[in-house]
Amino acid sequence: MTNYRFGHAALIGRPNVGKSTLLNALVGAKLSIVTPKPQTTRHRILGIVTRPDAQIAFIDTPGLHQGGKRALNRQLNRIARQAPVGADVLLHVIDGPRWHDEDDAVWQVAVAQDVPCLLVVNKIDKLADKTVLLPFAAETTRERPYASVHFVAARTGDGVPALLDEIAIVLPEGEARFAQDEFTDRSERFLVAEQVREQLMLQLSAELPYATAVEVEHFEDAPDITRIGAVIWVEREGQKGIVIGAGGARLKKIGSSARRAMEQMLDRRVFLELHVRVRDAWSDDAAALKQFGYDG
Repeated sequence: MTNYRFGHAALIGRPNVGKSTLLNALVGAKLSIVTPKPQTTRHRILGIVTRPDAQIAFIDTPGLHQGGKRALNRQLNRIARQAPVGADVLLHVIDGPRWHDEDDAVWQVAVAQDVPCLLVVNKIDKLADKTVLLPFAAETTRERPYASVHFVAARTGDGVPALLDEIAIVLPEGEARFAQDEFTDRSERFLVAEQVREQLMLQLSAELPYATAVEVEHFEDAPDITRIGAVIWVEREGQKGIVIGAGGARLKKIGSSARRAMEQMLDRRVFLELHVRVRDAWSDDAAALKQFGYDG
């Protein structure tokens, strides 16, 4: 196909700026889980958009953050720092017209790559006075050579089509590498585990969601139903009781919400069985991180 374009576009930014919401808006499907809590994204996730003029492979990553002491935090930062390497264009996503020290750390990662970097100012739908946007963009780009600036509201989709158009233009020429109907390289097992983890983030308070991991042990497709068995791992015995709740009520609620999300995603009936187990200090254990899929 003459002048067809293909390339990887990495979404980078500090935690909680809306990268995953933006990925879902760009792809047009719920691929990354989204919660109000920072550091919801823990994995490198690929989302694929196929257009008549280009195929774009978007890479969503954990937010680059400071202060995390555990092996999990270090691994998430490694994933975040590796994402721009080999990408053809970078999208530096920030939260509205505010610049933080962690944004500057992300910029330092971006500027080390010899590819176009677009500044994406997200969550403008929450901004009462939008006249501040242009002066903010002018000041932010004065000493930082972004290729362009886009103002978007990923939650509503405002500004997303124009952003897609520019990404397609700056990609190198090349043939599509994914089938037209593919939208991710992640397996259904991974995606259903993320649905459980999303409910843990939404339904558990304080720091407890960050002490949980989800592992799918059983995934069986039958003609009329998909049967899934998953384990929620926690770090201490006391956390197990909190996740289960009185009489198993909280675990049942987590499972019901996750099952409904799975059925919508998979477009078929789902039987979900959840168990809660303890693995001491798993988030600071290299072997556990590998077992739970946090090794890349």
